[in-house]
Amino acid sequence: MGAILAAAAGFPAIVFTAALVVVVVFWLLVAVRVTDSGSFDADADVDAWGMGGVPVTVAFSAMTVLAWIVSVTGTVLLDPVASPGMDRALIRLAVLAAALLIAWRGARVLVRPLHRLFPDEPDPSRADFIGLVCAVRTEPVDTESGPSEAVAQGDSTSAIGGGPPGAEPPPYGRTAPLCAYDDTGEYFRVTPHHAALAPRGHAA
Repeated sequence: MGAILAAAAGFPAIVFTAALVVVVVFWLLVAVRVTDSGSFDADADVDAWGMGGVPVTVAFSAMTVLAWIVSVTGTVLLDPVASPGMDRALIRLAVLAAALLIAWRGARVLVRPLHRLFPDEPDPSRADFIGLVCAVRTEPVDTESGPSEAVAQGDSTSAIGGGPPGAEPPPYGRTAPLCAYDDTGEYFRVTPHHAALAPRGHAA
């Protein structure tokens, strides 16, 4: 046990020991719902590393655990047979390189069965906005002049109001539901304002 602890606290395993502590703390935060496993998916892409289909945190965790195991095991097995000085330093650098390579290749194998636990979510569509209530942020909003900006549940989008013939278009600061999307013109149409549909926090 003493040799394992010494190896974990020395180079090269100390690099992965520190990363392992971060991984453990992160998953504890996930367990208590402070964060979620997909927190870093927008910041990194593991597809190029052959580990797509799972959250970045899962791929990183698998690599960290494997690298830690390989580096500690390699240090414990090879240090006793290496002479102090340059030989030991070269062996530890070789252990570091081997740990990274084995961890990467091993993680690719380990995460493959996990793909089904993280199904791909459909890409967001502009059709998802249909039926939402927007708050008009520019003016005028009508069928002739535009585009005008509208905010629907915190998301900004371009919108052109178009109600029934003769209907007065919603003025600036009022709310209106998005009723259709024009693929050709790439804009939304809004119906006349309905106070009963005003979202919380917007003036009717």
